[in-house]
Amino acid sequence: MDLKTAVRTYQFAERAKSELIVGSQLTTALIQFPLQEKPGGKRMLLMVLQSIRSELEFAYGDTEQREFRKAIDHLNEGISLTESMELGAASERMARAVSAVTTAAQTAWDTLKEHDLL
Repeated sequence: MDLKTAVRTYQFAERAKSELIVGSQLTTALIQFPLQEKPGGKRMLLMVLQSIRSELEFAYGDTEQREFRKAIDHLNEGISLTESMELGAASERMARAVSAVTTAAQTAWDTLKEHDLL
């Protein structure tokens, strides 16, 4: 990985990781919502998850790092499961997406460290 890509990958991955963790926490929180509040909560959660997906798609388009593609795929599964209100499984898929972007961040970190930039 070249240095420019490493910097961009690291930035995108750290941001995506934070967003995915928030998305996972919101998914878990929706489980506890009162029945009458779940439809509205679900709509809002889906908008948040779709926004995160857009960020990941931008990261993938800019860096072409396969880990971002994996994260998108896991998040797509999470979105589908959220639409079906299978929230435990959705949260697990988001955890897989977090793992994928963490791998991207680590790879970028290693490149930056090799060049004594960290």
